[in-house]
Amino acid sequence: MFALFFTYQYTKPMGTSTAPLPLSAKRAITARKKIITILVMVLLLIGVLVGCLFVGSSSMSFTDTIAALFKQGSATNIRIVWNIRIPRILAGLLAGGALAISGLIMQTTLGNIMASPSTLGVSNAAIFGANLSMIIFAGGFINTGNNARNYLNGINPYAASLMAFIFSIGCVLLILALSSLRRFSPNVIVLAGIAIGSVFTGLTSLIQFFATDIGLSAGVLWSFGDLERGTYTNILLIAIVLVVSFAYFMFSSWRYNALLGGEGYAKSLGIRVGLLRLASLVLASLLASVTISTLGMIGFIGIICPHAMRKIIGNNHTVLLPTSLLAGAILLLVADMIGRLIAGGSTIPVGAVTSVLGAPFFLYLIFTKKEATYD
Repeated sequence: MFALFFTYQYTKPMGTSTAPLPLSAKRAITARKKIITILVMVLLLIGVLVGCLFVGSSSMSFTDTIAALFKQGSATNIRIVWNIRIPRILAGLLAGGALAISGLIMQTTLGNIMASPSTLGVSNAAIFGANLSMIIFAGGFINTGNNARNYLNGINPYAASLMAFIFSIGCVLLILALSSLRRFSPNVIVLAGIAIGSVFTGLTSLIQFFATDIGLSAGVLWSFGDLERGTYTNILLIAIVLVVSFAYFMFSSWRYNALLGGEGYAKSLGIRVGLLRLASLVLASLLASVTISTLGMIGFIGIICPHAMRKIIGNNHTVLLPTSLLAGAILLLVADMIGRLIAGGSTIPVGAVTSVLGAPFFLYLIFTKKEATYD
């Protein structure tokens, strides 16, 4: 994705004429550019998927990995490939795409380039719910006391994800309820999300302050986004939500394009802007909630990928939606591969890697002088 971004800058090839091109020629060039971009991204994604299959802490050779992929060779190698690496790859593929299009839809419907699951408080609420579960309720001291052995024996692995999901969805509903008092004003929604997100962050710090050492460690570790938590069950859940949401977003892509022209223009085309904004935000937040509650906090994907794709192909959501999904999957898988390569026999949480990679890239996007075209 980074290579694509820096390749498709808005520069004019040397030796080209300064005379303006006919509109039909411009459209042909734009269409060709979009097709090339999609093809390159698909090839990049395939390359990354293959590369991730051979990266890990085990000493499996290339031939051993290929054999295990076809369920040949030792039972240990087969378990590593089919129970660890493939679920991890699928989790990165789906989670990256889900977070990217979630951020894109939030930015479009709210008309705010800073909108994302993080800025709307979805991530903060999910982290609070998981910490509440692990530190106080299921697996926490209410059920297991302060004894480490009781804690490890009694913790419920699904309770944290369930609580994270409940609180993240509850946060979205609360924001929408408060915003309805101002007729779903985009600025009010963003400000409400920031305020409520700060409240959840403060509550998380409060319960962590009073937590036991083992409860605090569990809560903090959960906050780190980690693709190792991906199982075939929760991967299927993310996939179902992603397919349904993506189908709706693609069906409404022309509505999002109209919304870029202003709320008045969209209404003149018969679009019910309030209903579109509500349905889109609910689905985008559901995508983020399912992903974060399953894998933990993964930042910057929902902001960087839509911005990068706008720079490359413009704001036509018919193309922007699938390319953002591809970019999110590529970025998250590359980040996870980097985390496994530089950690030696261990693994750096992918959420930390995306933050390190994403922050400077996002600053570049903010301070670049040229803007994406609206076509």
